[in-house]
Amino acid sequence: MEQGRVTGSGEDPRVAELRTAVSRLRRELAGYAVEFPDRGIAEDELAALDAMARGGVPEVPRLRRSLLLVAGAVGSVSALSAALAQVRGAVELFGGPPRG
Repeated sequence: MEQGRVTGSGEDPRVAELRTAVSRLRRELAGYAVEFPDRGIAEDELAALDAMARGGVPEVPRLRRSLLLVAGAVGSVSALSAALAQVRGAVELFGGPPRG
């Protein structure tokens, strides 16, 4: 299936989805009042994901690395699981895991 552009914007729809998903998780993380040990890691990697998305089509290996770090940092926080799943889905739009 070919990925098109978002009508009128010229933006790759995968990038648009990634930006939307990252923005949602960043907002939900900011609103999550409970502190946890790896919060800073999650915030840093979400900022990196946002920067990659704003820069155009990101490098898939770097996307996956950031996703793994974010998932490791917030994966045990059930209140953030839906937003994390949305980020995971957006990253998967850029291609599945490499076959080994």
